[in-house]
Amino acid sequence: MTEQELQRYVEKVSLRYFGRPFLHTALFNRRLKTTGGRYHLKDHHLDFNPDMLTKHGEAVFLGIVKHELCHYHLHLTGQGHRHRDPAFKALLAKTGGLRYAPAAEKQAKLQYQCQDCGTMFHRQKRINTQKYVCGKCRGLLVKIGIDEKSQAQK
Repeated sequence: MTEQELQRYVEKVSLRYFGRPFLHTALFNRRLKTTGGRYHLKDHHLDFNPDMLTKHGEAVFLGIVKHELCHYHLHLTGQGHRHRDPAFKALLAKTGGLRYAPAAEKQAKLQYQCQDCGTMFHRQKRINTQKYVCGKCRGLLVKIGIDEKSQAQK
C-alpha cells in the first residue's frame, strides 16, 4: 500500500465508521516498532506502522486505523481522546477498533555459558565477552549460540 492509498483508505474508513471526513494527513512511519499507530495532537496527522499491515493483515490494520481515528475525531470535537476516557472507550467499542496492537515478534535470544561454573545466560543483545564475566564466579563467558526455545516460537 502506498502513501496515497493509505490516505484514501483512512478517509473511507472515517466516513464509513465515524460519519465524518478525515481532513488531515495519514502516513506510514517505519520508525514505529511496538505500536500500531500514532495520532499527533498538534497537527492532527496520523502515523501508522507498515509492519502491522504486512505481518498481521488488513483486518488488524483496519482495527488500528479505527483506534487512531477515535483519537482524531474525539480530540477535534473537544471530547476525551485519551485511552482512559469513557468517551474514547465507548467510541472504540462502537466502531470495533482494536484496544491494543498485536505483540511484535521477539528476537532470537542468544545463549552464553560460564566456562567455570556452567551457568547459562540468555540475552536479547550480544555481550562483549572480553569485558563481561559471570556474575556468580567471575568466570569467562562463551557464546553457545541461539536459544532453541526462541527459535521454535517463530
